[in-house]
Amino acid sequence: MKNSHRSNNRTAVILCGGKGTRLGLLGKKIPKSMIKIHNYPIIWYIINILSQNSFNHLILPIGYKGHLIEKYFKNNNSFKNLNLEIVRTGTDTSIAKRIFRIKKKIKSKNFLLLNGDAIFDFDVQKIFNKHESNKFDVTFIGCSERFNGGIITKEKNRIVGFERDVEFNSINKKNNKNLIGYVYSGISILNSELLKINFKNFSNFEKKFYPKIIKNYKSNFEQINGFFHSIDNIKDVGHLNEKRNKIKYGCVKKIIKNIKCK
Repeated sequence: MKNSHRSNNRTAVILCGGKGTRLGLLGKKIPKSMIKIHNYPIIWYIINILSQNSFNHLILPIGYKGHLIEKYFKNNNSFKNLNLEIVRTGTDTSIAKRIFRIKKKIKSKNFLLLNGDAIFDFDVQKIFNKHESNKFDVTFIGCSERFNGGIITKEKNRIVGFERDVEFNSINKKNNKNLIGYVYSGISILNSELLKINFKNFSNFEKKFYPKIIKNYKSNFEQINGFFHSIDNIKDVGHLNEKRNKIKYGCVKKIIKNIKCK
């Protein structure tokens, strides 16, 4: 009976309890998940995209100014049919403790873990299905990131150009040319059995938890084929809200249109 209950659910845990310290006055007024992009809060995009990707059980561990997130969902009828659990996990609680405090609420054998500060649109369901069919214990999902400095581009040992504000998804580690590092989106798929590991007091969840998993369990990596943009500072908000950033501005408009059409 327990397995049947799990098979009918697909859980996503959306971490939205942190403080937006790099967002200036905006971060002092509202939690990052409630920052508006094209008049909709980030959490609106996340919830809708996950719902379209067959995630039918959503857990939100809230913290800093979490009452504003609670109020938003209480007053928004468009989410009333969702199996949504908003859990108060404390204002100054670490990520490790937030996850520990909600782990017993996870209903599926495998679940999605993600930050509540990014807008994305890619086939999460396809990656999730691959994770399950291959019986991976963890799947890390990679993205591209903007590098604001200048780079010299080379091709076949010949310098071919100079660029700034380049999007990249991998790097070579210094002093080890054979080691390639891929940019992590902050989104992973985990077997819920992994939460039996004693991680509650980890000061940095990712830095301490993931190396243990990679060393001892079956790991996978998938690159996002679609749109992803994290919001860490005021510039990131501008990249999506300002028309002069034509590509990303247009992508967000398209996401809104697709959400409203379904």
